[in-house]
Amino acid sequence: MPALSELKIKLFADGAELKVIAEMNQNPLIKGFTTNPTLMRKANITDYKAFSLEALKIVTDKPISFEVFSDDFDEMETQAQEIASWGRNVFVKIPVSNTRAEFSALIKRLADAGVQLNITAIMTPAQVTRVLACLSPRVSSFVSVFAGRIADSGRDPIPIMAECVKILKSNPKTELIWASPRELLNIIQADSIGCHIITATNDVLAKLPNIGKDLDQYSLETVQMFRQDAVKAGFDIEISKRKGKL
Repeated sequence: MPALSELKIKLFADGAELKVIAEMNQNPLIKGFTTNPTLMRKANITDYKAFSLEALKIVTDKPISFEVFSDDFDEMETQAQEIASWGRNVFVKIPVSNTRAEFSALIKRLADAGVQLNITAIMTPAQVTRVLACLSPRVSSFVSVFAGRIADSGRDPIPIMAECVKILKSNPKTELIWASPRELLNIIQADSIGCHIITATNDVLAKLPNIGKDLDQYSLETVQMFRQDAVKAGFDIEISKRKGKL
């Protein structure tokens, strides 16, 4: 079990609440940020550009990803160029395909134009290979493979992610993101296979101090938690008087 300080993987915070982004930006462990339309909707964001520009006032020197949301490739490309213009630390998230399962061929045009990209919603090594062929060896980029969703399908994501690490070795400007982790253990797993980055929401990142925690102490704290919550709730059981033995 590696200590937190021994982890080589970079931790990115995934979310769309400005207050949380500001808090995470003060954490030296957090090396970057990601967002997506679903997280923005959950945070009740209605003005996409206004939110993004506010986030960029907070995150000035770490990579931060904002996603296009059109389903039309020409419009998607226009959105990508606009988003890229918002800051030097911006990475534009492009889905690997549109909703009609058509591969996002605009990846190559954007990469060749010098746009820093984060290709998202990837699930297979075959997709990684196809995306890699479109990326520039001269421009920094991320490839986000949704390991958490792979696990949700009943598959072990570790061998898939390890294969993706190997595939991307031919382009040192491209880094693999372990996306959608479900638990703290995923950070250890991603680090063990040489994955470059893991992006996680605040509920997972909040558990970082638990890495390597003594399990006997953890057991005791769990018992104490149950007891404290029972007392706070005012639970009581009226004991029936019974004659004889049970």
